[in-house]
Amino acid sequence: MRVIILCCFALLGYIKSYAQIKVNKKVPTVFVDPQGVMRWSDTKAEASFYGVNYTVPFAHAYRALREKGIDHKQAIDRDVYHFARLGYNAYRIHIWDVEISDKNGNLISNEHLDLLDYLFFKLQQKGIRILITGMTNFGNGYPERNENTDAFTYHYDKCQVHAHPDAIAAQERYIGQLLRHVNPYTGQSYLEDPYVIGFEINNEPCHMGAVQTTSAYIARMVAAMKKSGNKKPIFYNVSHNMEHVSAYFNADIQGTTYQWYPVGLVAGRQRQGNFLPYIDQYAIPFSNLKGFASKAKAVYEYDPADNLYSYMHPAMSRTFRSAGFQWITQFAYDPMDIAAYNTEYQTHYLNLAYTPAKAISTMIAAEVAYHIPRNQKFPPYPQNTAFGNFLVSYEQDLSLMNAPDKFFYSNDTKVKPVQPQKLQHIAGRGSSPVVNYAGSGAYFLDRLEDGLWRLEVMPDAEKIADPFAKPSLNREVVHILYRPQEIAIRIPDLGERFTVQPLLGQHDATKAIAVDATTFVAQPGVYLLKRKDLQLYTSWTASSIWKNGRLDDYYAPKTEPLKQPILIHQQPEVLEKGRSAKLQFRLVYEQQPDSIILQTDQVSFWKDNNPYIKLVAKDQDTYEAEIPASWLSGNELKYTATVFVGGKQVTYPDNRAGAPLDWDYSVKRYWTVGLYEQHARIPLFESLDKASSFESFAIPETAHMTSVRQQQELGQIPVWTYTFRAKDAGAQYFWVKDIKAVAQGRPAGLGAARQLCLLLKYTGQGAVLKAGFVTKNGYTYVKDIRLGSSETTVRIQLADLQLVPTALLPAPYPVFLERFFKPAVPAEFDSMDIEKLIVSGQQMEGQSLSIGAVWLE
Repeated sequence: MRVIILCCFALLGYIKSYAQIKVNKKVPTVFVDPQGVMRWSDTKAEASFYGVNYTVPFAHAYRALREKGIDHKQAIDRDVYHFARLGYNAYRIHIWDVEISDKNGNLISNEHLDLLDYLFFKLQQKGIRILITGMTNFGNGYPERNENTDAFTYHYDKCQVHAHPDAIAAQERYIGQLLRHVNPYTGQSYLEDPYVIGFEINNEPCHMGAVQTTSAYIARMVAAMKKSGNKKPIFYNVSHNMEHVSAYFNADIQGTTYQWYPVGLVAGRQRQGNFLPYIDQYAIPFSNLKGFASKAKAVYEYDPADNLYSYMHPAMSRTFRSAGFQWITQFAYDPMDIAAYNTEYQTHYLNLAYTPAKAISTMIAAEVAYHIPRNQKFPPYPQNTAFGNFLVSYEQDLSLMNAPDKFFYSNDTKVKPVQPQKLQHIAGRGSSPVVNYAGSGAYFLDRLEDGLWRLEVMPDAEKIADPFAKPSLNREVVHILYRPQEIAIRIPDLGERFTVQPLLGQHDATKAIAVDATTFVAQPGVYLLKRKDLQLYTSWTASSIWKNGRLDDYYAPKTEPLKQPILIHQQPEVLEKGRSAKLQFRLVYEQQPDSIILQTDQVSFWKDNNPYIKLVAKDQDTYEAEIPASWLSGNELKYTATVFVGGKQVTYPDNRAGAPLDWDYSVKRYWTVGLYEQHARIPLFESLDKASSFESFAIPETAHMTSVRQQQELGQIPVWTYTFRAKDAGAQYFWVKDIKAVAQGRPAGLGAARQLCLLLKYTGQGAVLKAGFVTKNGYTYVKDIRLGSSETTVRIQLADLQLVPTALLPAPYPVFLERFFKPAVPAEFDSMDIEKLIVSGQQMEGQSLSIGAVWLE
């Protein structure tokens, strides 16, 4: 009975909410003016949107939550709260028509549609607008196999579904029923809902054949939508099928949609480097077409994929605004309840709890979208890293908003707020002049009234595996830790003495704790901070209404305590002899260790005196060992680290219980680092491994190269041999390798190096080959290579390297974007700044090139 009563109250609450939404005729809508500008219906002011894609009602996200036994609606509640917490005002989804339609295109009322309705309702409660893409026209499997639902899409090929008469008829039926569908949670159809700003017909259509066929398809879909009563803006994707662009802009649509994946997709690993040159411009080559200027521009999907950097999102938002975009939605936000695994889209990873720095950077990107004027132009990189109230930095992996009322930062910063006494909102990850925080989660400070602030602290998030490798729901990539952390808050409005009152747990019965000198210890949760002796104007309690919710609203992941500590260590690739070296480790565990001991492979149970180094804590999680120069002898350093905690001992990289000096412990694995004389040559590429460490690319993508490792005789060095194919003349081929770690480990050798050397063998004639480096500022410096027909060692003087355009590798999407960044601000080459080795070639079709080794001397 109690359950029935609760359900009735919940239903009454929903009905009340529906009524509130339905009778609210003052909610402004969006229209597109004749100049292609989205405007608000009430003020006629320009609209600007920023947000995310998110897919819990459908496909893998739906199935994964079901497999984990998680209530989908509760998951939506948690994630939508975080959308609002990050300041998003936009949401876009491409609906999986295969999960809500039959083979004739009839809409099916099922759990997927119900969850979509519920999601829209929760977004509206937070004031978030919606752009609906009606169809995906592909399966629901990725990253798994498709489930055949017998929907109409499964009966047609992706590139025929927009041309086959029966398929078009099914789509007409489907889109009409979808637009007329009444959301039971709001009481409004999608056509009526003021929070739905418009409709994109389908997701990334594949148009083949005659342009007239494409025009006819779009016209029929538009007519079907109008017949259903639609008066909202209709959008169409124009960043695919470039030969059909004229059909898009001649169509009776009001908006166009674009994507941007500037560093490619699905690398299978975390990419490294300065990608600011990649996101400097978004040039649209067909912008002079008739009809272009009258269409609104929306970014349906974008993401700097395969990286966790926090400096890129605001820069991309700036570039979008400069190109005139008014709608920007990232793809895709991971549901919090499965974000520990990053299975939904291996190449994308964004969640407030699990990628806090990246999430805060999107919060800053949203502010860029709201405050940078549409079409505002900026000087080229690197002169545009500071713009308006914003700053981005590759070297600091930082994005920052510094306005009189808002101070947001994605990483540690020493930048001071411009007007700290006027601050109203602070958000960050790491430490700054106003907040010093030892944890690794995000936090938010919001001023409720003079002298009273709300503090929200997320738990620690620790990366324990590469999030972009092959995914699995059994492979955790980020672990969440609930630990008390010291925090110091230095806000003029609070002063140095204030009280801290937790709002979670016992709520208002909890007594406030007095703080002296701004510092206290906080568990993840929500707190009220009140200036000493302050008389409040409002009685604030845990249940007080705040931002369309309660003051104590708080959502964070559930997590299980670790069974044993995890020690994260990225070993150096190389070290130099004759100088001490510092090694860093990161401990992921709920408890503080008694000690962490580093030992080399020279220790033995049978010795009485075994050397060791006790790691020194730099903060709660980071530990450091200084290796004396006397230990760096021979050809390599091999070492282990043993964590002693709670009466247990675990040795790494073995990841096994025990310690090297136990009589029954045998070390299976060591961290191993190559050792070199300070001025010895610096190997950059060797062909000894059975897998090439070069990444290879071609421009345009229709060209390609094949590779094979060859060894003519046992006494000879093996070589990697490449052959080339291209459909069009002028193709360029590239070999790229990240060498930043090698450069950092060889500072003396790098300072002394004068030549870049390559062991090459070339068969053919007429090829143009270049070799050089990409530096930390994203600039490329190369020199031409003269090739003979026999094996030869080519030596390039570093002093002869010349600045050239930087090739954007891998290829960006959409394909119409520029493939090279052309520096407008020259800079001299500095060998201490090198991060990537690059070799490139032209006129190589039908020939072969073998690379045996590359080094500096």
